[in-house]
Amino acid sequence: MFEKGVMLGVVGLDGGRKRGFGLNLGLREEEGCCHGVRVLGQSAITPMEDGKNQNPSLESEGDVGDGGGGGGQVDEAKVFHRDLSLLPKPLSATDLSSIPRDGSKVRVAYQGVPGAYSEAAALKAYPGCETVPCDEFEAAFKAVELWLVDKAVLPIENSVGGSIHRNYDLLLRHRLQIVGEVQLQVNHCLLGLPGTKKEELTRVLSHPQALAQCEMSLMALHVVRVSTEDTAGAAQIVASNGLRDTGAIASSRAAEIYGLEILAENIQDDDDNITRFLILARDPIIPGTDRPHKTSIVFTLDEGPGVLFKALAVFALRDINLSKIESRPQRNRPLRVVDDSNKGSAKYFDYLFYIDFEASMTEPRAQHALGHLQEFAGFLRVLGCYPKDVP
Repeated sequence: MFEKGVMLGVVGLDGGRKRGFGLNLGLREEEGCCHGVRVLGQSAITPMEDGKNQNPSLESEGDVGDGGGGGGQVDEAKVFHRDLSLLPKPLSATDLSSIPRDGSKVRVAYQGVPGAYSEAAALKAYPGCETVPCDEFEAAFKAVELWLVDKAVLPIENSVGGSIHRNYDLLLRHRLQIVGEVQLQVNHCLLGLPGTKKEELTRVLSHPQALAQCEMSLMALHVVRVSTEDTAGAAQIVASNGLRDTGAIASSRAAEIYGLEILAENIQDDDDNITRFLILARDPIIPGTDRPHKTSIVFTLDEGPGVLFKALAVFALRDINLSKIESRPQRNRPLRVVDDSNKGSAKYFDYLFYIDFEASMTEPRAQHALGHLQEFAGFLRVLGCYPKDVP
């Protein structure tokens, strides 16, 4: 089914830093086992790992294509695609350099490269804004803190894939305020080089969650699935390296940016695929009364029977709806040791609880609920109060 020992060297321009990816698209057979690839049915998921190759073209050895050399593929790609070096380079958390800005525009950071769904969410929240790509979530947080941007728009949960736990942890680590939310309808498109037919594809690149959300469509194509850092980054790899037998799952905006052709639209298994993003800023906003609001908090609870029930009851007693509950183990004290003799024979996780409730901090019932919660909470912090959004 696969050629042995085939290695495709691809460099993804994941922003300011160049990231080398080794795509092990062959199977090394050893005592009947397949190494380097996890096979699901007739497909496989191959993680893309960082490498040392700094050359943004296909390696001369081990090119995979339609029988031609790697140089020919790259030259052909340049005929179809724009000069990707003109795109903004993502900021890195370890190399946040200030760049000139247009003071008339709001600057909004997002994680990924141009064409990412996060960029679309930023443009929905602030039409006409200047979007600033960042290579990691951490870099987006720091860019706001260092006044390099005005806002950051970062995903927090998806209706299919669930919560983005990394961003919950970063909310506690950084002192930014949640000032809004954006709910974005996700429509995955299958992209390829112009003139390519989807039946000709042997591999499809995308973020692991996007690959999982398009499981049925990919199974029908009988392709190898290769995970990348983000969806738009997958489109960038296909375009910059002229991979004619490789497709990408990304947005229609990514197709426009990278000069790719949409081979199929809305290929996700679930039509109602919505990602919720948070808008972060240095300072909180003053909640209004013209529209419904949400308040996000994080707290810990002291030891005691039924203490979580009591904590949640402070909202129910005041007819406040909870729209989100998320728990995360405490990093500084992940385990709590307790027994009757206090010798530490019993261990269990000590949690942080993140809650979104549908009420404004300007409402007395919200203030009374938080005051009541402080009776049970060892720690309580308001992450932000902001207007609700709808898809």
